[in-house]
Amino acid sequence: MTAPQTDLSYSFARDKGLVLLEAGDDRVQVGVRLGADPTALLEARRVLRRPLALKALSVQDFERALTEHYAREGVSGDEAEAALDMPGGLASLVEGLPETADLLDGDDDAPVIRLINGLIYEAVNRRASDIHIEPHEDNLSVRYRIDGVLQEVLTPSRRLAAPLTSRIKVMARLDIAENRVPQDGRISLSIGGRSIDVRVSTLPSRYGERVTMRLLDTRNALLGLDELGMDPRSLERFRHVLAQPNGITLVTGPTGSGKTTTLYSALSVLNNGERNVMTLEDPIEYGLDGISQTQMHHKVGLTFAATLRAILRHDPDVVMVGEIRDLETAKVAFEFASTGRPVLSTVHTNSAAGAIQRLRDMGIEPYVLAATLKAVIAQRLVRKLCEHCRKPHQSMPEERQMFGLSEGEAPQFWRPVGCMACGNSGYDGRLGVYELITVDSELRELIRTDASEDALQSSAFRDHDSLFQNAARYVVSGLTSLEEVLRVCQREEER
Repeated sequence: MTAPQTDLSYSFARDKGLVLLEAGDDRVQVGVRLGADPTALLEARRVLRRPLALKALSVQDFERALTEHYAREGVSGDEAEAALDMPGGLASLVEGLPETADLLDGDDDAPVIRLINGLIYEAVNRRASDIHIEPHEDNLSVRYRIDGVLQEVLTPSRRLAAPLTSRIKVMARLDIAENRVPQDGRISLSIGGRSIDVRVSTLPSRYGERVTMRLLDTRNALLGLDELGMDPRSLERFRHVLAQPNGITLVTGPTGSGKTTTLYSALSVLNNGERNVMTLEDPIEYGLDGISQTQMHHKVGLTFAATLRAILRHDPDVVMVGEIRDLETAKVAFEFASTGRPVLSTVHTNSAAGAIQRLRDMGIEPYVLAATLKAVIAQRLVRKLCEHCRKPHQSMPEERQMFGLSEGEAPQFWRPVGCMACGNSGYDGRLGVYELITVDSELRELIRTDASEDALQSSAFRDHDSLFQNAARYVVSGLTSLEEVLRVCQREEER
C-alpha cells in the first residue's frame, strides 16, 4: 500500500486556499482561507490520508502561513550539485521542465525548486555576487555578476518568469500576492558548509517582476588589513590613521567597490575587546563578533541621523555609520568625532579629494571639516588576469606615458585571452586599488580656507600615489590589463 503524502504541493495550497499547519500520526491540522473551495478538502483528505482538523484563516493570515510553511524548503547543495553534474548543467534543468502554461499548476513543484537550487549553487560556485532575473517580451534573462561584470547564463522561455519569481518570493518570505510594489527579503542557507545570506529584491517592470539576489558570503568579507591589497606604504599610513584616538575616516567609491569590506577590516583592528564598538548599517551585510550592529528602518524613523543621536547615549568608543547621505547625518557624525572618539563612514564620490568637496557642498563648515577629518580612502576593484591564459604584448609609448613609465620599467603589458578556467572571460578574481589622503597641517589649512578640489588633489598626492598611479603596479606585474584599469579608474587628466 502506498504511504500517505506528508504535505500538499505549493501550487495546490496556493490555488485552493489550504495550507498544512501541523501534521501528526493520527490527524493533520489544515488552515483554510476564507472563501476557499470546500471540494478541495476532499482532495486534501485523499492525498494526506488522515483526518483533517480545520482552522479558518483570514486572507492575510493564510498568505502569512503559506509563506512561512513553504519558505522552510531551503536550497539543497547536494541536490543542486548532482543536477549540475549532468551534461548541460543549468540548461539541462530548464530543458527538464514540463511544457505547461504555469509550472506551479502541476502537482510537483520539484522542477522549479531544482532550477532555483541550481541557479544559486552555480552562482556560489562561480563566485557571483548577484543573480539578476529579468523578464522580457520573448524570454527570461538570467545573469550573474562575476567580478563586477554581468554575464548571461540562461535565456529560457518567459513562461518561467511567474513560477520562478513566485517560488523565490516564498523562500524570501515576501508577499506573493503583491506584484505592484518593490519588496525586499532575505534567504539564509548553507552550501557545502558555507553560510550564505541572500538578499532578495523584487521590482515591477514592463513584462513582470524582475528579481535581484545578492549573495553575501561571510568568508569573502571578513578580511584582515593585510589582505585588502593595499601597497605597503598606504597600508602603513592607514594603520597610523586607525591608531589615532579621534576624528573621522571616510571610505569612498562607487557601489560594489569594496567599501564595506574595508570598513569591516578597519573595525576588526579597532575591536580589541576594550572598546564599545557600534555600527549603523542599511542593511547589515555581515555579522561581526563583539560589535553592536543596528539595522536602519526608515519607515519607522530609524534613520542614520536619528539612530546616531540615540546610540551616543550608549557610551560608544567607536562608531561606524554605513553612509553619510545628508547634512543631518554628517553634522551628528562630526559632532561625535569632535568629542574625542573615532568615526568610520562612507560617501559616494569618484575620488578622495571629491569626498572633501562633497561634504562642503552638503553644508559642513570648512573649519569643522579641517579640525575633524583625519583621512579619506578612495578605492576600486579591478579584475585579475587569469593566470592560465593571459598573454604578454609589447607596451606602446602612449600606454607607458599614461602611468609615467619608461620602456625599461615596463617593456611589456599583459592582455586577457579566455579559457575554461576563467569561463572564457580572461579574468579570475579581483584586486583592490586605493588612494589615501591623510589630513596633515598643509591640507588642513587648504580645507579651512575652502581651497578648490584641484588644490586639495595636488597637495595630497605630491608625495603619494593616486588611484590611477597605484593601479600601475598591477599592470606592470601582469596582474591586470591596461584595458581593465581604464574601465575602472579615472585618468589624471580627466579629473
